[in-house]
Amino acid sequence: MKAVVARRARVTRVRRAQHLLAAADAAVAADKVTQLEANAAKLASLRDSLSVGGGATTGAVLSNRGELAARLDRIRDGLTDAIVGAQASAREAAGQRLEARQKQESAEKLDGQAVQALAAWLEARRAVPFRRKVARYDQEDQG
Repeated sequence: MKAVVARRARVTRVRRAQHLLAAADAAVAADKVTQLEANAAKLASLRDSLSVGGGATTGAVLSNRGELAARLDRIRDGLTDAIVGAQASAREAAGQRLEARQKQESAEKLDGQAVQALAAWLEARRAVPFRRKVARYDQEDQG
């Protein structure tokens, strides 16, 4: 009975560690999405800063700004694909974290049940009156 409790406690510790790893992976994936979205916002603000202000400008300046704007747009489009992939990865990591949490809770419940069963078994064992073994004397020993 004690071995069952020890085994269940070990499984509970393993499940807790698995949940912590899954939660860390989910946090890393969510941070990656946040970072990529922040980069996309920075690219958009940089792109918007290239707009032509009032006043006289040369054709070369307009051409350079247009080329930079086109490059920034291409980069931001490529970043959009990376954001979509990172979001899918983050959703998958969150699902794995939830699954690991469910397994951890199940293991904790089974561990608690095993501890209660052990306590009940020990209590029942203590409730049985102790009986001494009576030594048997043969006829030869008494003589």
